[in-house]
Amino acid sequence: MKAPLAGIKVLDLSRVLAGPWCTQLLADLGADVIKIERPGAGDDTRHWGPPWHGQGDRRVAAYFLSANRGKRSAAIDFAQPQGAALVRQLAAQCDVVVENFRVGGLAKFGLDATSLRGGHPRLIYASITGFGQDGPYADRAGYDFIIQGMGGMMSVTGLPDDAPGGGPLRAGVAIADLFTGMYTCTAILAALYRREKSGEGATIDMALFDTQIAVMANQASNALVSGKDPPRQGNTHPNIVPYQPFDAADQPIIIAVGNDRQFARLADICGHPEWTADARFASNAARVANRNVIVALVSEVIAQKSAAEWLDQLKRAGIPAGPINRIGQALTDVQAQHRAMVRTIAGMPLVGSPVRMDGVRADAELPPPALGEHSDEILAAMGIAPGDIARLRSTGIVG
Repeated sequence: MKAPLAGIKVLDLSRVLAGPWCTQLLADLGADVIKIERPGAGDDTRHWGPPWHGQGDRRVAAYFLSANRGKRSAAIDFAQPQGAALVRQLAAQCDVVVENFRVGGLAKFGLDATSLRGGHPRLIYASITGFGQDGPYADRAGYDFIIQGMGGMMSVTGLPDDAPGGGPLRAGVAIADLFTGMYTCTAILAALYRREKSGEGATIDMALFDTQIAVMANQASNALVSGKDPPRQGNTHPNIVPYQPFDAADQPIIIAVGNDRQFARLADICGHPEWTADARFASNAARVANRNVIVALVSEVIAQKSAAEWLDQLKRAGIPAGPINRIGQALTDVQAQHRAMVRTIAGMPLVGSPVRMDGVRADAELPPPALGEHSDEILAAMGIAPGDIARLRSTGIVG
């Protein structure tokens, strides 16, 4: 399969996670992504270890590996005028620029949207910030943890305040960063499609705060419709019952009953078909209203058999269910192995792309780059002579 974005060149001025996650997805889809990094230091996440991969000069944090496959790295100090000029020259040859500096942070280098798009109207320029390019919080730095707190995620994640260990809890991965990266990629793809018809590029303004609110999904809708803040309720679902973990005789399993038909089948395999005739449980709305009663009844039955026995019965009954795996178990699960979700590139163990098109995985073949690994080849492709590259390197402008 020809990569869908073959021929598209992306200049990646971003670092840490939201921007790199976006550009990694673009690389998986076939774009040539050039990552600009600070000489001698690089992306902050190169140093966010342990754990580490590699030794000596090649040592890099596992965190960096998670978001930077498929890219080429050029180490250019654009805080120096010559470095900024090099990056501007490179941007003029690109289709897309992605950056996540604070609002106005790149203007002094001539690397902001206005400066770059002024001479290159086909350019698609995507900015990722904590709170967007305008508004009362626009000048604030935004980090995922803060955004999860401010955007409502932590108010619905974790156990209720009155439960042991209760209180606000952040998600176990940087959900605001990751979703913002994905939304930014989607916006870039839409802008590329529009450009094919109009010839015009775009200036994209993405905010972690906006994204966090958007992905509150049904919880935000519940608040808007009811006028009440949804509570934290641990591993239960605000709108569906039973939809939570249950303790089998040996370990917990998740049972996710999504409709009344599935509940009837659950009642049957639990040996209590009469539950479906009980007005308290006959509909999902009734089960939500009587959550504690039906959950207690189901819990008592599930505790009588092993997890394996229940998972087999639930599968045969067509009721969604599954174990609660640790990450290591998930990575080695037979389904993950069949789908080739774990791969190795140049000796680096990586999680692969989940995207498949026409039966082929859209997955970049380049490993996460060493800092400045491709500086010379990128500059040479710009027409810069070897002697000039050596001079730029000697002055610290290029690494």
